[in-house]
Amino acid sequence: MSSLLQDLRYGLRMLVKNPAFTAVRVVALALGIGANAAIFSVVDAALLRPLPYQQPDWLVTIGESRGPIDDEMSDASYPDYLDWVRQAKSFQSLAAYSGDGFILTGNGSPEAVDSARVTASSVAMEEI
Repeated sequence: MSSLLQDLRYGLRMLVKNPAFTAVRVVALALGIGANAAIFSVVDAALLRPLPYQQPDWLVTIGESRGPIDDEMSDASYPDYLDWVRQAKSFQSLAAYSGDGFILTGNGSPEAVDSARVTASSVAMEEI
């Protein structure tokens, strides 16, 4: 234990003796802690917390396949979405979305921004 105290005192003396070195260390430590906190906040919000819905495991995405060879899902048309809302018996509600993007301009340089257009939820089943 006495060895640890001697090491701490020596370290503090060296930090006081070299203020530029100390400032660089403090800034590097602050940037590291700040970056770690920012990354954890994003991971916590996006991956660790459950979605703000009563039953998030019931959420599904549906789409269309254009033919027997094309097995990739593609966006459905709005008239198809309206047909699905009228005819759906297996879903509590449906909503449509379309990924989009635009260029944001203003005082600074233009920036590309991702966005989505989303409809309001449409109740598919009668009086759930």
